[in-house]
Amino acid sequence: MTKTAYFRKFIHWKMIMVYLVAILCLTIVLTTAIGPVYVPPMEILALLGSKLQLCETSSIPHKHEVIIFQIRLPRIFLGILVGLSLATAGTALQGLFKNPMADPYIIGIASGAAVGAVLSILVLPPIFSVYTTPIMAFLGALFTIFLVYNIAKVGGKIPVDTLLLTGIAVSLFLGAVLSFMMSIAGEALHSIFFWIMGGLWLASWTQVKIIVLPVLVCFGLIYLFAKDLNAMLLGDESAQTLGINVENAKRILLVLSALITAAAVSFTGTIGFVGLIIPHITRILVGPDHRILFPASALVGGIFLVWTDALARLLGEMPVGILTAFFGAPFFIYLLKKRKRGY
Repeated sequence: MTKTAYFRKFIHWKMIMVYLVAILCLTIVLTTAIGPVYVPPMEILALLGSKLQLCETSSIPHKHEVIIFQIRLPRIFLGILVGLSLATAGTALQGLFKNPMADPYIIGIASGAAVGAVLSILVLPPIFSVYTTPIMAFLGALFTIFLVYNIAKVGGKIPVDTLLLTGIAVSLFLGAVLSFMMSIAGEALHSIFFWIMGGLWLASWTQVKIIVLPVLVCFGLIYLFAKDLNAMLLGDESAQTLGINVENAKRILLVLSALITAAAVSFTGTIGFVGLIIPHITRILVGPDHRILFPASALVGGIFLVWTDALARLLGEMPVGILTAFFGAPFFIYLLKKRKRGY
């Protein structure tokens, strides 16, 4: 690639990121206005300006300030982090497996997190559930990924087909365990049911502070493998000739994808299809190069989940996982039909 072509590509990527960041900022303002109590966007901007000591807001009702800063903004920022996490993990796994239908839950992460969360709800005192449920969900997701990894490992290598089949088998087993626990849950069944469907209605600044560091660190570490994934798309042998330790990259990317997904689902429950459809949509917009695909997918994932949650608020606090399934399932069927035409 000539210097001129590289410079043009760099400027193109930079403009894409500027547009996406601008859309994200606009999304934060507009979705903050949406809800049972409408808050005009100009009031939101004024309140944000007052926090930065840029203007005075004495004429704005106090209840609007409470709604914005204590209810809606934590929910929006948590949605951004969760959307970022799931889209990033989906992009990494689709590149790693070379499979357009791979998503963060395909290797059992969702099932493991659900079992951990339900175990916490059933066994531990309800007064501590705010803390214990996300911790147990996180540990359940990590246990599952290490279990799948060790079962699928063959002589120090990780065959992709074996890994996928192992993930499906472990997911089915954990699904049976989850069904059993729900059958004996009694009064706790309601809490279990809503956690499994996924939602952001319990969001708080504390939750945002807890997951922001692991999510951003995992994203940064995954991004370091962007060039490796570009090479691996050409085949493992081609990547090895370029000096890439393919098996080591697979192991690290699997662990990082599991960590970032586990952090996302620990507070919100399982929100499906974000990690499946967002990488595809972004790939259409920016191309297959993971150097731009990772940050663009992260931003698009955050924007998508925030708007989906805003729609869920308008529909009477419907679990956002239901809406993402409504969007994601038809897209999944489209992918299947597209692959079928290729045979």
